[in-house]
Amino acid sequence: MQTTLADFIKGTPAGEEADTVLRKCVHCGFCTATCPTYQLLGDELDGPRGRIYLIKRVLEGAPATEKTRTHLDRCLTCRACETTCPSGVHYARLLDIGREVVERQAPRTLPERIRRAAIRRGIAAPRTFGVLLEAGQALGPILPKSLRDAIPARQAQTSWAPLKHARRMLVLDGCVQPSIAPNINAAASRVLDAVGISLMRVPDAGCCGAVDFHMNAHDDARRRMRRLIDAWWPHVDSGVEAIISTASGCGVMLQDYGHVLAGDPAYRARAERIAALNLDLSSVLYAERDALLALPRHGPRGPTIAFHAPCTLQHGLRLAPQVELLLRELGFALTAVPEAHLCCGSAGTYSILQPQLSGQLRARKQAALRSGDPELVATANIGCLVHLQRGLDMPVRHWIELVAERIGRAR
Repeated sequence: MQTTLADFIKGTPAGEEADTVLRKCVHCGFCTATCPTYQLLGDELDGPRGRIYLIKRVLEGAPATEKTRTHLDRCLTCRACETTCPSGVHYARLLDIGREVVERQAPRTLPERIRRAAIRRGIAAPRTFGVLLEAGQALGPILPKSLRDAIPARQAQTSWAPLKHARRMLVLDGCVQPSIAPNINAAASRVLDAVGISLMRVPDAGCCGAVDFHMNAHDDARRRMRRLIDAWWPHVDSGVEAIISTASGCGVMLQDYGHVLAGDPAYRARAERIAALNLDLSSVLYAERDALLALPRHGPRGPTIAFHAPCTLQHGLRLAPQVELLLRELGFALTAVPEAHLCCGSAGTYSILQPQLSGQLRARKQAALRSGDPELVATANIGCLVHLQRGLDMPVRHWIELVAERIGRAR
């Protein structure tokens, strides 16, 4: 695709990156076949090819409008289009650039800006989110059903494995996961302990920055990233083997630290180091699967599972098959899930900001997960877990909790 960027962005790092991405696109349209919003709405401008065209026009000097922003807002950033694209178009990075430019040129109303800031600050601050969640759980009986159904039930904190092994890894606590599902990282620590790895956490390290970044608050996102790097750096300096994320959405953000902080000379090298150390939990256990499979197991087989591979796992990190392979090798039966490549509609804050589209995608995904008659659903991202549980007539668990139970490390 030929481009002629406008003077306001030509020659800038963002402009050069956008130009590189745009020139790779051949407008073949393969991406539309796997785009969830295009499948729902049937509008070319609500698919990747149409959004690329909108961004190109704005970067070439056409004025951005509210309509432009609406079509970009409807994108889930699921990155299924990147998996499908034969030309290797890095659509997500172009979208980040386009959204930031459009936000400046077509500002939101003051009530919208206040609402979005409140969402960011409520979710990305672990302590604030914890207080809000506890209040919602306490008030649950008197809340309207629509609100009550959206509040996850309280989960008890289970034990962490002691730090006793020479091999040590850091884990990202995350922003909402410690309050909603504290057992996920605790279960990860017990499973890793069983294969000879100690899992460490750094309390109050904070959010990875994904919530701010994907809501166009890039400066706030970078501040959170620097804070997290500073909190982790003494342990990185001491030689931790890896940094693990048990939420694939956070893992994708950590993977991009070097890129996002490339223009910060004080943090660029450290951000690249964090990105290099970043591993999804499934990658660690897949590498240690001989030790894992040698452990005693409870019973001849585990329950029948429908595994929902989050978009961040299968399209962002490109790791989805590892989880399924591990679960099968541990004796779980996995059902087939139709349209497994499609997003469930959670997508970070998308379920809050685009509730109608998100709800349609959730219903479609829940029907696909139910179709094989599983006993429960497993996934690898806290956002997907909470989103799918709403209205589903079976439990939704993080896969590492099931592994911990299977090898007798449930508590």
